[in-house]
Amino acid sequence: MRVLMLSKACVVGAYQRKLEALAALGVDLTVAVPPAWRDERGLLPLERAHTQGYRLVVTPILFNGNFHLHVYPRFGALIREVQPELVHIDEEPYNLATWHALRLAARHGARTLFFSWQNLLRRYPPPFRWLEADVLARADAGIAGNQAAVEVWRAKGYRGPLTVIPQFGVDPVIFHPAASPRPTGASAETDITVGYAGRLVPEKGVDLLLLAAAQAPGVRLRIVGSGPERRLLAYLIEKLGLQARATLEPMLPSTQMPAFLPQLDALVLPSRTRPNWKEQFGRVLVEAMACGVPVIGSDSGELPNVIGDAGLIFPEDDVEALAAHLRSLGADAALRARLAARGRERALRQFTQQSVAEQTAAVYRAVLAGRPPL
Repeated sequence: MRVLMLSKACVVGAYQRKLEALAALGVDLTVAVPPAWRDERGLLPLERAHTQGYRLVVTPILFNGNFHLHVYPRFGALIREVQPELVHIDEEPYNLATWHALRLAARHGARTLFFSWQNLLRRYPPPFRWLEADVLARADAGIAGNQAAVEVWRAKGYRGPLTVIPQFGVDPVIFHPAASPRPTGASAETDITVGYAGRLVPEKGVDLLLLAAAQAPGVRLRIVGSGPERRLLAYLIEKLGLQARATLEPMLPSTQMPAFLPQLDALVLPSRTRPNWKEQFGRVLVEAMACGVPVIGSDSGELPNVIGDAGLIFPEDDVEALAAHLRSLGADAALRARLAARGRERALRQFTQQSVAEQTAAVYRAVLAGRPPL
């Protein structure tokens, strides 16, 4: 089967392992990506990390950084060149890029598939409401990153096939535990290194992690990322007297995350729900679990379903509860070891790139055969 995928997410090198896995399953795959994507962290240039077995094509983008209005002006020419049977549009149904690509695909007789993380029932103003309605009326199928997204699109009237599959998984060969366990001290509350990696924005709750660390003297923090909250977080580190225990480090390329994560004794994702956002997956948790790193997450959105029994969960915005979890991990090396083992097992069982690719290829086959995916 010949598939053309459009995906700004695939500028991230670690995500490209799924593309190699799809190609290895017999998918004749071409993936179109922009030369870079701009978000709160700045400009994210294309990382060519995993490019075997499929064709990765850079295509121009207009309105880069505008989530709703970005569009790919040469995508029609690429469709004419590739002549795909299926166009996988790795975008939300309410975006101009999705509507534009779907219309072009339909003009050339290709089946179409969209992807969505949207786990809040939101009503958009025109023209996005009209774009969304047209996509929902015409798309042959959809993939949702979580069950809440399925409920959103059913409530909005989509009646086509919808399958829950994470957008990307993790490669357990690349993301793996350290060769030797991290050393532990002899004190009642062992010093531990706790990390965060991601966007520095209010909804990610990194300020909560700093406040909690101030109540857990045995915790050293490594905060890795970029975004508009960076200056505020630097101020908080100073105000809370954490200069000796907390570092604010630049964003890492995705290809360096497998080396960074095993340096941690735990990873925290302290997300908080906002009126227009709640946590959709938290992929860095899966990467940490694959590396045998214990994880702590808030109960925002999908995080409890991702973590399961393989980590610790606290009520969002509850600094005291997060601080208690940090102290528990610091005081109990056996707990850290149990959570590390559970996390690795859970990542292998549910969240590998191979599993995601196999499920995605099954959707492709079902769409092309004109039957509902299993």
